[in-house]
Amino acid sequence: MANQTISDALPFAQLRELVVTALEDFKAVDIQLIDVSGRNPLTELLVIASGSSSRHVKSMADNLIVRAKAAGCQPLGVEGQRHAEWVLVDLNDVIVHLMLPQTRAFYNLEKLWEASNHRRSSGSQPS
Repeated sequence: MANQTISDALPFAQLRELVVTALEDFKAVDIQLIDVSGRNPLTELLVIASGSSSRHVKSMADNLIVRAKAAGCQPLGVEGQRHAEWVLVDLNDVIVHLMLPQTRAFYNLEKLWEASNHRRSSGSQPS
């Protein structure tokens, strides 16, 4: 039921716009939106962006959290703020990954989801 309250508080399109605007306002680098609807039971959209330093990553996350709360969307969870190499902000329908460039390059979430999408579209099944 908690998920329903969060979704009802802010329509998906407005939440997506809020996230992108908050990240753009704090000069996020290379903002990527990955539609995972139908491929992930936990969320509809992944947003991945980089910051130039751990302080920058943390400030982007803090700004996003403040804006989401002000719009009536309480984050379900926030992870990684202490070291701020990779901060995850779970807004239910949108999960935001804010990373240092080297962390983003190492984990390469964009390629992971692209490979997942390619595997599904080609009909390959995992062993």
